[in-house]
Amino acid sequence: MPSHLTAAYEPAPDSADHDLAAELATAAGRVLLDIRARVGHADGKALKDAGDRGSHEFLTAELAKARPADAVLSEEGKDDPARLEAERVWIVDPLDGTREFSEEGRTDWAVHVALWERGRLVAGAVALPAQGRTLHTAADGGAVVSVASGRTPLTVPEPTPGVLRIAVSRTRPPRFVQRLAERLEAKVELVPIGSAGAKISAVLLGDVDAYVHAGGQYEWDNAAPAAVALAAGAHATRIDGTAPTYNNRDVLLPDILVCHPVSAPMMLAGIRDVSPGLSG
Repeated sequence: MPSHLTAAYEPAPDSADHDLAAELATAAGRVLLDIRARVGHADGKALKDAGDRGSHEFLTAELAKARPADAVLSEEGKDDPARLEAERVWIVDPLDGTREFSEEGRTDWAVHVALWERGRLVAGAVALPAQGRTLHTAADGGAVVSVASGRTPLTVPEPTPGVLRIAVSRTRPPRFVQRLAERLEAKVELVPIGSAGAKISAVLLGDVDAYVHAGGQYEWDNAAPAAVALAAGAHATRIDGTAPTYNNRDVLLPDILVCHPVSAPMMLAGIRDVSPGLSG
């Protein structure tokens, strides 16, 4: 884990919270797969609504049972200001990528479960239910990929020199990233992928080399992916190079950069070139 980012992520001291995050994200994914099969794809809005509601209700009920003293910040729930005084807050996105979830055959959607404690992320899990795997933090400070047959260590792969594959939105490729690609000293390929969790997972799994976003996100969009990315040895910051913070009064967290540390200086320099207002 990069030493300058330890303020953003510090692993929980035992396996309980890491395991719970992984188990809940994975189980919520099974709930979503069941909803997908039962509701079908004929009415996309009905499927999206059922998925958001069903996963949110499952996660909040399970967290209430497993961690009754903790607060919860969910995309689909009412924001309780009591979380601002809480020492532990679970930050969840019950269904990241509702568009992809509603489209038959797509696998680039996710479930996010993260734990924030006393100013930093301490555990996180990103389930990719349609891919049959969950990426999550571990008590030893690293990250793993869990599938039905077991767990394997997860370390962000180093990119091929001179080549950079950047994950972008499949429906709204940002001009910001297109301008950035023109400035980078590498052969750049823009790779369309659905949800934020799927994009960051693709970086960690080596399917792409970077993900940069500057068009608006909220804490639940990237808390769990950022926790897993940092645990896997990736660079994960705001686009100005500062560490993201969570459990803020305003939950808007509009930008993020995830890549291998070797690519970070080039990416941050390129971002400053196309965004002169950034101090870096």
